[in-house]
Amino acid sequence: MNRAPRRTWWKTAVGLLLTGIMLFPVYWMVNVSLTPERDMRKSPPDLVPLHGTLEGYRTVLDEQLPYLGTSLVVGLGTVVLTVALSAPAGYALAKLRPRGAGVLNFVLLAAQMIPGIVMAMGFYAIYLSLGMLQSVPGLIIADSTLAVPFGVLIFTAFMSGIPGELLQAAKTDGAGPLRTFWSVVLPMSRNAVVTVSLFAFLWSWSDFVFAGTLVNGGAHEPITLGIYHYIGNNNQEWNAIMATAVVASLPAAVILVLAQRYIAAGVTAGAVKD
Repeated sequence: MNRAPRRTWWKTAVGLLLTGIMLFPVYWMVNVSLTPERDMRKSPPDLVPLHGTLEGYRTVLDEQLPYLGTSLVVGLGTVVLTVALSAPAGYALAKLRPRGAGVLNFVLLAAQMIPGIVMAMGFYAIYLSLGMLQSVPGLIIADSTLAVPFGVLIFTAFMSGIPGELLQAAKTDGAGPLRTFWSVVLPMSRNAVVTVSLFAFLWSWSDFVFAGTLVNGGAHEPITLGIYHYIGNNNQEWNAIMATAVVASLPAAVILVLAQRYIAAGVTAGAVKD
């Protein structure tokens, strides 16, 4: 009776210690973002910003908002395009059983193994001939190529668990495959939609390879390039750099916290069969 609480306390302490170690870089990023420039090279550095300043965050508001706006547009566009393509494909693979479904699943798995830089160079050659370099739609399409294969696999696994009786009942009521998908399957796949949307947004929000290859130097650059432009051999504005990183991390962190229960259900869909 006395050993179980001690064991729980010990596991909790170890968990808190490991969590603190993993989150320390995040804390240090916030700490540096509040540190004045005159204390930036102080040795030893202050573990707590005793003379904190918001100058770095003022710089973010003055100079980084266009980058943040572009990242938001690219992220939302990637989410819409990814869900629009992967949800019907997942429904077809899970319930309509087209010919070559096994081959297509293998192709989707193989597509996720292609290095991003290889795909970026391919997109560069295509966009160069189409005149789509340094464009937001081109970046949305490129980012979606990373998210769509993952989305199809998630939707296929989730929709495979939807009872066939529901689809048969919709068919009996006169609903065709498209109406069944829109009115029955998609509403029941809310967890998968949230999961795929979140991962698509995070991939596009944190993308640097496609952004640096396809839109670098253009009028619309995402926040990853905004941070990159701050960093140079003689750059001393580390509080502004870290403030930008903090602001850029907030949307993804907030969305992840709010949607975590849907993500758990969506990722584990299809893992257990009755």
